[in-house]
Amino acid sequence: MLGARGRMTRLNSINCRPTRWRRPCFRSRRRSRHRTAASQQAMQFCRGLEEASRFLPEESKLVIDLEKSTSVTRLVANVKEEKRFAEVKTEKADVEAAIHRGKKHFYGDDLDAEEGRCSKHSAAAIDPDHLVREMMDKVLLCNGETCSKGVKELREALQHDVAKHSHGGHGKGPGHGKGRGKKQPKKEVIDLETLLIHCAQSVATDDRRGATELLKQIRQHASPNGDGDQRLAYCFANGLEARLAGNGSQIYKSVIMTRFPCTDVLKAYQLYLAACPFKKISHFFANQTIMNAVEKAKKVHIVDYGIYYGFQWPCLIQRLSTRPGGPPRLRITGIDTPHPGFRPAERIEETGRYLKDYAQTFNVPFEFQAIPSRFEAVKIEDLHIEKDELLIVNCMFRFKTLMEESVVAESPRNMVLNTIRKMNPHVFIHGVVNGSYNAPFFVSRFREALFHYSAIFDMLETNIPRDNEQRLLIETALFGREAMNVISCEGLERMERPETYKQWQVRNQRAGFKQLPMNQDIMKRAREKVRCYHRDFIIDEDNKWLLQGWKGRILLALSTWKPDRKSSP
Repeated sequence: MLGARGRMTRLNSINCRPTRWRRPCFRSRRRSRHRTAASQQAMQFCRGLEEASRFLPEESKLVIDLEKSTSVTRLVANVKEEKRFAEVKTEKADVEAAIHRGKKHFYGDDLDAEEGRCSKHSAAAIDPDHLVREMMDKVLLCNGETCSKGVKELREALQHDVAKHSHGGHGKGPGHGKGRGKKQPKKEVIDLETLLIHCAQSVATDDRRGATELLKQIRQHASPNGDGDQRLAYCFANGLEARLAGNGSQIYKSVIMTRFPCTDVLKAYQLYLAACPFKKISHFFANQTIMNAVEKAKKVHIVDYGIYYGFQWPCLIQRLSTRPGGPPRLRITGIDTPHPGFRPAERIEETGRYLKDYAQTFNVPFEFQAIPSRFEAVKIEDLHIEKDELLIVNCMFRFKTLMEESVVAESPRNMVLNTIRKMNPHVFIHGVVNGSYNAPFFVSRFREALFHYSAIFDMLETNIPRDNEQRLLIETALFGREAMNVISCEGLERMERPETYKQWQVRNQRAGFKQLPMNQDIMKRAREKVRCYHRDFIIDEDNKWLLQGWKGRILLALSTWKPDRKSSP
């Protein structure tokens, strides 16, 4: 603030030029008051303008020169251009961030909203739905008799990488290469399998001190990124530690609640198809059986117990579209356990939506019904079976989670089989996990589970490089989750309860089913498909079951059944 004799500037309300302040004339006090008030307002305005200017850029484009007639037009054009650029840039950043964060899930809420945002501008925007659909087409559709093009290319790349690493030797950790000067000391050989069994025995007898010491030894040699034995030991040690702490059920529930981005799930599924023929053979067996059964049918109804993501069905829809005489009217009823939360049918309905898209793509009349329910709670009335439709019941490896007689008096397994028999399907396609780790005694169950999963981890080690990210997802999110439940949970909380295929054969016959002969053409073509994979994969036939395994251990079995009218369960 300047003194009375000093000088200061004030804004001219017309041309914004600074003027000189003068002492007011004492003859006209009224005029003086007006000028003093005006000067105070001008000073306040100047101070406000000075403070506000601190928050503006030095060369503000918001200042308009009224003397130049073209500046306003140029300013409006610049503002519009910057706004358009900012919108497109922000949109691209949002979509890329959504893909990076994994916001796109198979059962997410924002699929339609994300697609709507991406379609507003055509300026190089990324459409995540389009990317997911391209990946699904590459993985799930049939491109030839043997396998899809993407899976074939990936399998060849995996075989090349594994051969290269095995030729140079897999590293067990840092410093695993051979030294040139000194003779390297011999490494201590650790039998992790024996340590795990001894630790399980200590846990079973509640020997916490002994179990803790053994776990400490196992942890020193186990690793989620090591070889197959080290990864298996790491997985089983987690289960033993959870059982010892008594929080296995909480850990298992947190794992099954984890939501993975659909791109990661598809990549892991494609990797599993490329490295292992189990899923491919199983889906081929079921779909070819269905194609043979519906050769002349006009209406087909498939009841799928445990539909999950429904990866089995896009290829069948594609094949039905090429059927001589045109495709039938297809109904799929997807049954699966309710999804936790406020929308129990969310995941199944999302599966139905993308299957409907495939049916529209291939011009197949399609209808989908989602039933979120426990398998044993489903009634025939819930299925809305029509008399003029050909009914097929399908279950791929999901009945292993049903309780049996050792847990409840009325076995849910028998309840489901009785319901299926009352449906009177044309064919019942049954795939089972051939496992013996359902014993009530912990040590026996642990030992059988160790033998079963050691074959799976060895298969992954032989066919997939160790540095593959999707391999870690398969081992932890799929097989590791199952092993955690087998080891750390008991009673109703133990969901993984597989039986051997011979036990299932007796159970199915007792429930009133008759086993159908093995189709030799399907068996022949299945053997041809397996030849593309590692020589240690097994495919065989035993008592009308198609068997799949690795290095002598049978892991999966498939068969077909229909109700036996002569028997009365």
